[in-house]
Amino acid sequence: MTPQHSPSPPAPPAAVPVDLPRVCVIGAGPSGITTAKRLQEYGIPFDCFEASDEVGGNWYFKNPNGMSACYQSLHIDTSKFRLAFEDYPAPADWPDFPHHSQLFEYFKNYVDHFGLRDKITFNTKVTAAERQPDGSWLITTGDGRARGYDALIVCNGHHWDPRTPEYPGEFDGVLMHSHAYNDPFDPVDMRGKKVVVVGMGNSGLDIASELSRRYLAEKLIVSARRGVWVLPKYVNGAVGDKRSMPAWMPRKVGLKLRQRFVRKFRGDMEFYGLPKPDHQPFEAHPSASEEFLYRAGCGDIAFKPAITALEGSRVRFADGSTEEADVIVCATGYHISFPFFADPELLPDKDNRLPLFKHMMKPDVDNLFYLGLAQPLPTLVNFAEQQSKLVAAYLTGRYRPPTEPEMRATIEADEQAKRERYYNSPRHTIQIEFEPYVRDMIKEMDRGAKRAAAAGHALPVPVRVLEPAE
Repeated sequence: MTPQHSPSPPAPPAAVPVDLPRVCVIGAGPSGITTAKRLQEYGIPFDCFEASDEVGGNWYFKNPNGMSACYQSLHIDTSKFRLAFEDYPAPADWPDFPHHSQLFEYFKNYVDHFGLRDKITFNTKVTAAERQPDGSWLITTGDGRARGYDALIVCNGHHWDPRTPEYPGEFDGVLMHSHAYNDPFDPVDMRGKKVVVVGMGNSGLDIASELSRRYLAEKLIVSARRGVWVLPKYVNGAVGDKRSMPAWMPRKVGLKLRQRFVRKFRGDMEFYGLPKPDHQPFEAHPSASEEFLYRAGCGDIAFKPAITALEGSRVRFADGSTEEADVIVCATGYHISFPFFADPELLPDKDNRLPLFKHMMKPDVDNLFYLGLAQPLPTLVNFAEQQSKLVAAYLTGRYRPPTEPEMRATIEADEQAKRERYYNSPRHTIQIEFEPYVRDMIKEMDRGAKRAAAAGHALPVPVRVLEPAE
């Protein structure tokens, strides 16, 4: 069953003013380029600023802007059947799970196909985004130029600011974040080394699987605070994420059925020598791998609980044991960061929380959108594509949000649903499911279209800046 996507917003009627708000888009990764495509399609004037020399963001291996988390062997965990943009199919000859280099080419080709390249200002980092007294935005870039915009769309991603644990003590070896990992020889030659990989997310599983081969690391230990459910990528010979629950099925029933299936298909994680998870399948962001469980079952990977201290050449764990180590690779996730914002109201709190209406709008700021700021299951690649439909309708007067109190009530309901579904973790602050989210968006856009019609399709964001201010 393929994902159900919402329709594109209708073109603005003749009653809508010709002049539309001028928009700044920060970032030209997957979220930024699909947003740019949507704005261009609906005649919304915009500029897109990208710190790097090319599009692709996180999928640009060794991106010169230093923000890519790609490693040489990385394949996307989402299948090609789920990740493609709606109007630009993935190449038919792609494997089920493409390599990062294929994704990178796909994004470059998408930009060229839709004529977006000349709308993107490359090698230009946004250093400040400040809301002015009249509500407009003043955007300052690394070259010192300042430009004015009526609206701001943030697409700078959330896999670039490493979250590295702070451990008591000193370590004689190399402690690095997985963000810096390129391959088993770069930036550290792992051959013959005793390596500890911290974390059991998808990057941790990939890197541990790669380094655990006996001709590489002498010993490979995975350290984690809790066990995880390692999900399959294939089920009965078919790509697992092609399956989805029907829209009519209650979410709680669908969740129970999926949990039962995983337990039956995979068995208990302890069978593979892994620590027992303290939660049920899908109560955390999924970790998927076909190789990791095999390596664990072969004894190539050993497991330890959380690190409690560093003691020179040894690492101490929560069970009181210690191990010799040469390298510690922390696959421990990322901070959500917006370095161009100085206003704390626009930033996540200390727990990584930034509650937003439909994961993109602050109720009290009518001209700011955070796109792609989510950890959707199964795919993030085309998530902002769905969000951009609402943004385009909004900026052209075809969608109007509910009242501020109603928006806040919706946000609280969504936050409560996440708290009930997922265990407390920084990454779960932005965790959602793609298909239910899109179905809710379809309903919300329909309601918003009626509100917009009642308001005479007036522009929610007035045109304040006719030309960018130098």
